[in-house]
Amino acid sequence: MRSCRSCNVRVLVAIVCGLLTGIVLGLGIWRMVIRINRGIFVPVSSTPVQFCRNGGTWQNGRCICTEEWKGLRCTIANFCENSTDGEFTFGIIPVGRYGPSLQTCEPGTLNAGSPKATRLCNVSEFGNIELQNVTKGSCNINLQTLEIQINNQTASAENISREAQVLTADASKLTAQNITSATTVVGQIFGKANNESQAKKTAIATVSQILDASEDVFQKAAEMDNSKSFSNLIKQMENYSYSQGDQTVVEPNIAIQSVTRDDDSGPSVLFSVQKGSSNSLVSGRILINKTANGLNPDGQTELQILLNTGENRKSCGFMVYQNHKLFQSKTFTATSDFSQKIISSKINESEQQRQNKVSVEMVFNPTYDKRELRLHSYACVYWNFLINDWDTQGCQKTGNTTEFLRCNCSHTTNFAVLMSFKKDYKYPKSLDILSNIGCALSIAGLALTILFQILTRKIRKTSVTWVLVSLCSSMLIFNLLFVFGIENSNKNLKTSDSDINAKPENNKIPESDTIETPNPSCTAIAALLHYFLLVTFTWNGLSATQLYFLLIRTMKPLPRHFIVFISLVGWGVPAIIVGVTIGSIYALSGNKRYWELDYRQEEICWLAVPKDNDYARSPLLWSFIIPVTIILITNITIFVIITVKVLWKNNQNLTSTKKVSSLKKVFSTLSIAVVFGVTWILAYAMLISNDDIRIVFSYIFCLFNTTQGLQIFILYTVRTKVFQSEASKILKSLSSSFDRTKPMPSITPLKLRVRMYNMLRSLPSLNERFRLLEPSGMTEETSLS
Repeated sequence: MRSCRSCNVRVLVAIVCGLLTGIVLGLGIWRMVIRINRGIFVPVSSTPVQFCRNGGTWQNGRCICTEEWKGLRCTIANFCENSTDGEFTFGIIPVGRYGPSLQTCEPGTLNAGSPKATRLCNVSEFGNIELQNVTKGSCNINLQTLEIQINNQTASAENISREAQVLTADASKLTAQNITSATTVVGQIFGKANNESQAKKTAIATVSQILDASEDVFQKAAEMDNSKSFSNLIKQMENYSYSQGDQTVVEPNIAIQSVTRDDDSGPSVLFSVQKGSSNSLVSGRILINKTANGLNPDGQTELQILLNTGENRKSCGFMVYQNHKLFQSKTFTATSDFSQKIISSKINESEQQRQNKVSVEMVFNPTYDKRELRLHSYACVYWNFLINDWDTQGCQKTGNTTEFLRCNCSHTTNFAVLMSFKKDYKYPKSLDILSNIGCALSIAGLALTILFQILTRKIRKTSVTWVLVSLCSSMLIFNLLFVFGIENSNKNLKTSDSDINAKPENNKIPESDTIETPNPSCTAIAALLHYFLLVTFTWNGLSATQLYFLLIRTMKPLPRHFIVFISLVGWGVPAIIVGVTIGSIYALSGNKRYWELDYRQEEICWLAVPKDNDYARSPLLWSFIIPVTIILITNITIFVIITVKVLWKNNQNLTSTKKVSSLKKVFSTLSIAVVFGVTWILAYAMLISNDDIRIVFSYIFCLFNTTQGLQIFILYTVRTKVFQSEASKILKSLSSSFDRTKPMPSITPLKLRVRMYNMLRSLPSLNERFRLLEPSGMTEETSLS
């Protein structure tokens, strides 16, 4: 009778567990079907797959190609093939660039490791791509040597310019000292007489090559530029821009247009730069109109500047810098990959009539990625050589549209639109029903398990299982934080374009090109999630260690103060990891205002993911993935050892009645797997690049791990005899209270037997004889669970 009752309880528990698992799994399948029906199972881009070829990227409705390709889909070759000329070999060279030779200077020379020669890939007047003659350099002359030679009046400016071009061909190897020396040399070349025209054209190519160096190198060079070589170079190039007749010089990172004017010319000159298939400047995109009446931008316009000179019909010049690296500002910080183009207009000051008012009108169509960035504000500025920084005096906004930004300035010099952006974060939707139900069941199960361990310790005649309570406590707190705090509250902030459509007089220079909305609470939630999930995995590992000592090393006692030691490890080591991680990121951030975004994501309050595959600096890797991987490998190893040597080991000495059933072995195996956190290995399957496979594993991972607390409750609480006994008492009390409302039935033979038993039990002489009839005391079943 008693075995039948226990069997019914087990069947009931199995049915309940099966129903709960079936419900959760069914919800997951239902959710997957809904996604398939809605067509969002795999995100579909608005652009056909692989529309842009050969490394091109789809941005703002068009393909942005690499320099080696052009065309609508980046399918037209725009480079010179591998070539050999004499002793020199060259790789692929994009059109308009000088390619460095594969042969480099030998060790021990001044330019050890630098290319020995360069070669220009250009387009002929008939439109054919062809290679120019090789330009050789000297391995015993460096940029510092050229600084000395340029001051020698007898030195050839053309030779020096050619050497400087060769030495700066590989921008990736340029140092801050190289940048400073190169700008000094090139600035001196532009300051020489006009008969050095070829030397100055080569110097323009050198400037374009320098602008390919990294932003960090330029910042260091600006700090050590005591001679103000940057400012001198900019001034000399301004003077050069209006002194070359009607010539146009275009390099990938800089374009110069000189304009001569006569009495037939209008009062204004319009200079335009059109969009292209790449981010480099090309000659076909530079346009000039000497009789323009005003700005006339269209969909292909990237920027325009209208120079109004009134009655002055003298020569003028325009320049475009592809980026702002020569203009290192102390008030405006550039942190994003977006490059701010600089445009310049200049009139020969010796010819300029002071009584005529000169002004410029500009329109900018910034080519930032609108999928990732959203324009927050902008300022119309010019480069003030007195303060060596951007200034707004004499410049103002003249309104803007959804596509163009307009400015007006009352003088001529180098102009720019300094823009600040807000990253258009794709905040995820709220947790779906599968995650909510799984977490809710886990929270309830963990809370009941903790209460059961604490409140029934006297009935079970054992102390609180400290390892299990610690594991459940950390997991419970993590689940609560995950459900109520994983979402960033910034997602509810409403965006506005009020700053963009600001009044013209509101022409304030932004502090940075990226605007972040601070959220310290999200950072705190991320740190707490980081800590408690590490604590959970640490207690998983400590559970495995404890079971290893109890089941494998049975002949040796636990180490002294074992509980104290594992408590310090379980709660202390994760705190050290989190503290060191946050402290290191804060220390390495320097003067960065929003350093916390190096620690957490903005989309959700969790650890930051690697940027540009920079895994070495990712906190997710060092402070989470590596520790968790070590713990999981250890736990799986111990799990296999315990499973093979203890759980599923057949002992031939036991009789058939004492052998453990297969069902009990399965439950014991599941119990250990859950506490060891073995199911977390499914997270590594979510790293698969295939979207179909990844989303299947995502649902499986969600099913097993969001319900981990429920699994612990079922395996470590529901299956114990104490819980079943207490649950049956509660059910009996509920049923008896219900039965009291019914009329008393007649006394059955069973109740008569119970009364007789109680009467006989009251007799002392018969007490010992009937002792065997009493039900045995309720004790806790000793098992691996």
